[in-house]
Amino acid sequence: MTSTSTPPGLARFNASEEHAALTALHEACASTAWARRLLAARPFLAPEDLYAASDAATAQLTAADLDEAMAGHPPIGRPKPGDPTSAREQSGMAGASDALRAEMLELNLAYQERFGHVFLICATGRTGEQMRDALRERLGNTPEQEREIVRTELGKINRIRLARLVEGD
Repeated sequence: MTSTSTPPGLARFNASEEHAALTALHEACASTAWARRLLAARPFLAPEDLYAASDAATAQLTAADLDEAMAGHPPIGRPKPGDPTSAREQSGMAGASDALRAEMLELNLAYQERFGHVFLICATGRTGEQMRDALRERLGNTPEQEREIVRTELGKINRIRLARLVEGD
């Protein structure tokens, strides 16, 4: 049930068929467990309810669920071709110098070797240098510390992507 103040995108999401809603959620986050939890919590009366459900679902992700979610994210500096979401979120790297791009590639590879997954950061609003500095710093984390940082960053990304879904006209 939706109220008159429910944004059009949220009302459409609430009313959409299960398959369409699941597809929309998978565009926000590649974790099937996360998407299913949000799907089961519909309808949402307000965007804040959706965001709270997303935060709760993100907190409940297992290691395998987090791996599945991270697999949906391209490395920083290498957005998926034809993916406007990746390109928009990583726009801080768009004007990066060749030297910064090469450094990010090297750091991304070191990170993947150390932790076994892509470096995940909420890149929206960050410059290439800020992302590089965060990557450098996080290389010193333990795998356990990094897993929790990844969970936090994923939660931020999911909120941003859900806000786009909610605000859609």
